[in-house]
Amino acid sequence: MWGQQAIYKQIEIINGKAAPNLIIQNAEYVHSILKKWVTGNIWIADDRIVYAGERMPAMMEEAEIMDATGKKIVPGYIEPHVHPFQLYNPETFAEYAGQRGTTTFLSDNLTFFMLLGNEKAFKVIEQLNELPFSFYWWARFDSQTVLKNEKEVFNAKDIGEWLQRDDVLMGGELTGWPRLMNGDQDMMAALLSAKKAGKKIEGHLPGASERTLARMKLFGTDGDHEAMTIEEVEARLLQGYAVTLRHSSIRPDLPLLLKGVLEKELDVFDQLMMTTDGSTPSFHVDGVMDKCIQVALDAGVKPIDAYLMASYNVARYYNIADRHGVIATGRYATFNFLEDEMNPVPTDVLSKGKWLLKNRQPISSFTVVDWSLIPKCELDFDLDEKDFEFSDSIGIEMVNDVITKPYKVTIDSSVDKLAADHDESFLMLLDRNGKWRLNTFIKGFAHGIQGFASSYSNTGDIILIGKDKSQMLKAFREMKRISGGMVLMEKGERIACLELPIGGGLSASPVGELIEEEMEMKKALSERGYKHGDAVYTFLFLQSTHLPYVRATQIGLYNVMKNEILIPVSER
Repeated sequence: MWGQQAIYKQIEIINGKAAPNLIIQNAEYVHSILKKWVTGNIWIADDRIVYAGERMPAMMEEAEIMDATGKKIVPGYIEPHVHPFQLYNPETFAEYAGQRGTTTFLSDNLTFFMLLGNEKAFKVIEQLNELPFSFYWWARFDSQTVLKNEKEVFNAKDIGEWLQRDDVLMGGELTGWPRLMNGDQDMMAALLSAKKAGKKIEGHLPGASERTLARMKLFGTDGDHEAMTIEEVEARLLQGYAVTLRHSSIRPDLPLLLKGVLEKELDVFDQLMMTTDGSTPSFHVDGVMDKCIQVALDAGVKPIDAYLMASYNVARYYNIADRHGVIATGRYATFNFLEDEMNPVPTDVLSKGKWLLKNRQPISSFTVVDWSLIPKCELDFDLDEKDFEFSDSIGIEMVNDVITKPYKVTIDSSVDKLAADHDESFLMLLDRNGKWRLNTFIKGFAHGIQGFASSYSNTGDIILIGKDKSQMLKAFREMKRISGGMVLMEKGERIACLELPIGGGLSASPVGELIEEEMEMKKALSERGYKHGDAVYTFLFLQSTHLPYVRATQIGLYNVMKNEILIPVSER
């Protein structure tokens, strides 16, 4: 924040003894507390608003002066529920979002927590804090899958170090909440530590009954983002939850939810937030929080309510309104200039006193993070014929892109190549250190994919899928050669490739380029029979035990509802 010397300098500007760096003159801006448009002048010193009102400073020597006549100014947009590891990395996604007016992230720490350990993770975060962008974080209590060493990874000491950080605002999200209700003392202790540290607790409660919502509220859950109907929104509000409405690549629910709020005439917009909830890159081709605001405006939400759902409401809920979400004295100099209140795409973006976008032209480039802190995906082992033995009669059937169920395998599993007239394929989950593997079948993924390999997964372990064992092996070796990514092989040729050189899970490409790469991969998968909504989420959630009903995990093929292993992993 601001130290004594900076504050004295700011006071000197008010006293007329020093000049601000930047003056926004004739500014028409949303005042988040008054909930109306006001007109005045905004003085900025470095990254802080030192005054907003009718006056002009006594000293203006060498100050940049911008006349904002004809523009509307709104607070920088806040994304309150970011998974900044969906192929993009936190830095590239922040640059992309910032140039579209989203200047603050409240981000999932799961990838950093599991891959880096706290010392290296905090080094990366400190580098991210050098950017003209605002990063805040969650502290996870569970892996959202089944790990061989879950209790070792998610231990009280390491979780506690995250909770003591000022930039960690939230505990959760609670994907493992059934464990909490079943008496898991480690998770209960983590939750109580978070509450003691003054953090909000975010639930993950899709389809939760009133009874479950009540019990989770008693455990300390403050908010939830999983409402899929207006009735579920209302149920959460009735139980006192903060509700974040989702508009994501696998759950684009926002239009329907807002329609329901308006039709029921619920006067609750002050209590609502919005999120894109970790959408994959191509979903963001038309924006980040500006996209959500546009959905709200199109639904008939009043403009000021729409903008505050993506700024002040978030800042107030997470107790950072002294820095964010209000264009007023003492806050960060972070706001967006609009041509029209009905168009949330900014012409100019100022973030912490730095221009990210000016006259629609990008100004800043984000390149401060040393991503070599994340270990490279260097696989020092190979596969052989024994690894491609598939004999069990239970497999995974895809209901949609993320929901799966067990099914009985009836095809001949001894062959090296499956026929293309059905949608069953070989599936292998492979330890990234080469120590174990899980061999099974997947039904409903595609009928024409010969060999596919991905180092992008929930745990960083390797996923192999295909009809042809030889092509699966070639895909694995090509993925290994490029040090991580997604590779599609056919007849010995590489058909599509998406390189993920940062730890095997993150791209180094700017998000605009990554969108094109992702769309090419998805197109190639679709042409070969993938028919669901988002293949990237299929790979991410294949291991995720917060979803029903059967998952490929580090301990084996796992029935979530029955808490039992259907097929154990094989040691290599």
